[in-house]
Amino acid sequence: MTQLPPAGTEAAQILVDLGCPLPATGRPSPIDGSAMPAVPDTTDVDAAIARSVTAFEAWRRVPAPVRGQLVRRFGEALRTHREPLGRLVTIETGKPLSEGIGEVQEMIDICEFAVGLSRQLYGLTIASERPEHHMRELWHPLGPVAVISAFNFPVAVWAWNACVALVCGDSVLWKPSEKTPVTAHAVQAVFDRVAAEFDAPAALAQLVTGGRETGAALAADPRIPLVSATGSVAMGRAVAQTVAARLGRSLLELGGNAATIVCPSADLDLAVRAIAFGAAGTTGQRCTTTRRLIVHDSVYEALLPRLRKAFASLRIGDPRDPATLIGPLIDEDAMFAMRHALDRARTERATVTGGAWLEGGYVEPALVEMPAQSDLVREETFAPILYVLRYTDFAEAIRLQRDVPQGLSSSILTNDLREAEAFLSATGSDCGIANVNMGTSGAEIGGAFGGEKETGGGRESGSDAWKAYMRRQTQNVNYGRSLPLAQGVEFDL
Repeated sequence: MTQLPPAGTEAAQILVDLGCPLPATGRPSPIDGSAMPAVPDTTDVDAAIARSVTAFEAWRRVPAPVRGQLVRRFGEALRTHREPLGRLVTIETGKPLSEGIGEVQEMIDICEFAVGLSRQLYGLTIASERPEHHMRELWHPLGPVAVISAFNFPVAVWAWNACVALVCGDSVLWKPSEKTPVTAHAVQAVFDRVAAEFDAPAALAQLVTGGRETGAALAADPRIPLVSATGSVAMGRAVAQTVAARLGRSLLELGGNAATIVCPSADLDLAVRAIAFGAAGTTGQRCTTTRRLIVHDSVYEALLPRLRKAFASLRIGDPRDPATLIGPLIDEDAMFAMRHALDRARTERATVTGGAWLEGGYVEPALVEMPAQSDLVREETFAPILYVLRYTDFAEAIRLQRDVPQGLSSSILTNDLREAEAFLSATGSDCGIANVNMGTSGAEIGGAFGGEKETGGGRESGSDAWKAYMRRQTQNVNYGRSLPLAQGVEFDL
């Protein structure tokens, strides 16, 4: 492998090339501990919100298809800078290079989706019971939208929200994770240049950096009608309570604890590939990571040796090397959480394969064969740990899949049509995402993304998720000379 420069040095050079340099005095890169560029905290959040209100008041007057053209140009700029931005994602998060570039591609994809959406913000025409009246529903821009994003997808989740919000006529305030502000800084610089060339209102989309106090200020401010927050359940619960106290809206994408059910008829070749990526991709740091594997007794002894071999073959190392499949965990806290979970599993008489703590921030993925369901399995550890449970009948598999507080993603591997359809029915998976003959990760932007229970109930990205960023107005028009009332009410003067 070619000797690579220190990750922080490479990140600083990428920022120089993008025209948004920063001093290299920030957090250590998870790749090698070298200092990343430092993004200064926003000093006046109140002023940033005021600027966002002013931008919204101008932007809402712009026709939606014209708003879409700004997003189209932003997508073109992202395409131009896809490779360096993707490398920056990898350097800052530790995810493999193909996943870093893939995250930027996801931003490009949502731009394309949002451009089409800008001509499809459909309302309804409704038949009125009153003569010479018509009734309709129209959707209007909502206001400034705050987006609080997480470290594991430092830019894509912002784009899911921001691109849709912008075509809906909203302004955007972006509070990135304090663990990954550098890529956010770079993407914001790209957007700022596009917005200036487009002559968009100043501060239409702003970066608001800082810690918990910054997020709390955004959640508490009544000038922000919608707060979209991605992160832990604890964080989401705090945001939801704060926003609800002022009768605002919150859109939450929180914890996941995805399960894959492996049925007797499953294609085991397909199963090994789907499970390995689902459990170990992004070093287990996806909200859709496969954390639980529920395997039928009849295929357990055939599948598990193949999984152990697959896990052992995964190449661990510097994620900038294209051959690497598993990079480092984000920080020491994540490593200690993984070690603590594996220690607890051993006390519950689980058989642990892998999970070794390697040099730096690197770990082996762990395959943990559990003797029974437990509180440990019901919890989410943001690391490459796959808990394996056995089942004997399909009803038991569904019960185990549903027996966790989270409800984001799920999958089933089966060639039995009845099992597949039962899994997709109202009494099957209770998650927002349910996949058949594939893993739990890899959502496309065309479908609404989100989950139930402690995952928060939010929906972002595709389908009709745009409605969260707008307000609905029912309009009634009387084009006659009389004044009939609904429900036959009479009121004559």
